[in-house]
Amino acid sequence: MRKDTGPDTDPSALRGVLSALLIVLACVLVPLGGLSAWAKYEIGDTARYVDTMAPLAAGPDVQDAIADTVTDGIMSEVEVGPLEGEVRAYVHRAVRSFTGTEAFRAAWATANRAAHDAVLRALRSDSEGAVTLDLAPVTARLKAQLADDRVPLANRIPVEHTEVTVLGAQELSSLRKGFPMLEIAGFWLPLAAVALALGGILLAVRRRRAVTATALGMALGAALLALATVVGRALTLAGLPEHVSHAAAGAVYDALTETLRTAAWFILALGLTVALATWLTDARARRRAASAAPAPAPVPEPTRARA
Repeated sequence: MRKDTGPDTDPSALRGVLSALLIVLACVLVPLGGLSAWAKYEIGDTARYVDTMAPLAAGPDVQDAIADTVTDGIMSEVEVGPLEGEVRAYVHRAVRSFTGTEAFRAAWATANRAAHDAVLRALRSDSEGAVTLDLAPVTARLKAQLADDRVPLANRIPVEHTEVTVLGAQELSSLRKGFPMLEIAGFWLPLAAVALALGGILLAVRRRRAVTATALGMALGAALLALATVVGRALTLAGLPEHVSHAAAGAVYDALTETLRTAAWFILALGLTVALATWLTDARARRRAASAAPAPAPVPEPTRARA
């Protein structure tokens, strides 16, 4: 007599569960993989970072912010008496004009490259202390340019080895713990998302539905990633001190996240397109199957007995 060991496992049901699990994991990894890949290949690469920041040198928001900062620094070092207002306005115009020159663009690229190199070296080493940036080379180039333009008081601009803190010691210690993991995740998470999605589709019993679900899930993940960039921008600007130009900071944030936002919108559009195309193909296949099915045989009418 056969002993009952419980209901048999349905292979189709098991495949469906595994397929759904893989697809869900793939969709969850879409925003995480996109964010980590952006951090590794866009923010973590000095050449790409400098190339991304270079166009900002021609932006009015950044130029105005730098002109204000430099003018304040010059005026704090000189005494002009009752003519301070006129001298400040003249110096500001001169510095603002300097921000449109090739010399300023070169200084801007030099400062960004130096800051980025310093941060990466600190994150990849065991050095303690804050990451600082020496502004003396930039100040010297500015002084020389203003002197060539015969701007008053240009020769009195002090060229000192002023160190600006780019990353504090405490922040550096916290970031160093997750930085190696981020560099690894930037390469493997996107690949894992693709591999899980393919595995889920191949395991699915109804592959068209699996493709539709995967495409919609990845589109949702991309939408969340795009939303995260918007929220991140608002939080970043809200946390800035009052003396920092919000317009310039917003321009920098937008430039740094442009690739991330473009990738998010591309994945969103691609996912919706694939989902719609698969749904239309599935609907057309169902209509063809229904039209090709044989019509049911007519039911004969019951015969009435004669009286």
